[in-house]
Formats: sequence, structure tokens, C-alpha cells
Amino acid sequence: MFKKAKNIDTAFQQVRLFCIVIILGCLGLSGYAIFKMNQATAAASSRIYILANGKAIEAFGMDRKDNIPVEARDHVKTFHHYFFTLDPDDKVIQGNVTKALYLADGSAKRLYDNLRESNYYANIISGNISQQIAVDSIRMDINQYPFYFVCFATEKIIRTTSIVTRNLVTEGYLRNVSRSDNNSHGFLIEKFNTIENKDVSVETR
Repeated sequence: MFKKAKNIDTAFQQVRLFCIVIILGCLGLSGYAIFKMNQATAAASSRIYILANGKAIEAFGMDRKDNIPVEARDHVKTFHHYFFTLDPDDKVIQGNVTKALYLADGSAKRLYDNLRESNYYANIISGNISQQIAVDSIRMDINQYPFYFVCFATEKIIRTTSIVTRNLVTEGYLRNVSRSDNNSHGFLIEKFNTIENKDVSVETR
């Protein structure tokens, strides 16, 4: 009888050990599955699909700090494009300047007001003048905040009789703001200032 009881006790211990192993195995498998699922979710969330011309293009998300120089330079370039690209059409001028002023603070607005009061835009319209800009390079210091920049660009003033080429050098600072439809980069230009804007050449048409 004692031998039978001992066998029962041994069998019980073996069953208990087997159950413990099964439970630990299930827990380990569940933990591994959760880990892989989180890993797959993180990988999927880092992918962005952009619709361009009816085609889905895959992009990869990254921390903003890794992308600050690229976004900052593009912000400065976009501002200069809209602020300095002008055609002899009041609606075009207003539309471009409005887009530019969303990207900068009151320093850019003061420059716009000064140009308007000096009849700069009126002269462009009355003289059928177009103004184009090409940003050559942007020097950026991201080791200090707000981020200081210097922009080197070339302007072309196209008149009916001539094309004037100018060197344009500007400076300012960038600070972080919330992203929006009007400011996709999430930067704001402060203390915008024109260092140089001088004629380089005049071409007769």
C-alpha cells in the first residue's frame, strides 16, 4: 500500500512538473509573440506612404532631430521663393507674399510693408516686370538655438528691355513652431535681414 501511495505521489510530482513546463513554455511563447508583434508594429509605423500623381510612394519616418538641417534649409528656401518670386499681377504677388509671411515673423512683414510703401510692387505691375530667385546655398548653424542661417541667392529682374542679375544675401534665425497646412516644416524665421542685394550684371534684351 505504501509503495502504491509512493507511486501516486511520484506520478503527481511528474504531472505537476510537466504542467509547470507547459505553462512556462506557453508564457515564453506568448512573450516572444508579443515582442515580435511590437517589433513589427514599430517597423510598420515608421513607414509613410505619400500619394504623388496617383502613385503611392513609400517613405520612412525618422526623428525630427535627425532631419533638422534638411527641413530647415528647405524652409528658408521656400520662404525666399515665395517672398522674392514676383510677376506683374497683384493677385500673384499677394498670394506669394501671403504664403511667405506664414513662414516668418514680423521682421519679414516689416520688409514687405517698406517695399509696398516705396511702390516697389506697384512699379513691378506697371512696368510688366518679373522677378525670379534661385537659392545658391544656405549656411546653417544648428549647434545654437534659435538656428542661425545665411542664405546666398541670385535674383533676376526681367524687364521688357533688360535682365538685371543681382546677388542677394540674407540672414535670420529659425525657431520651432507647430506644423500646419501653411507651415509644413514647423519653423518660423525671426530677425530676417538683407545683408546684400546688389546688381551683378545687366543684359540687354
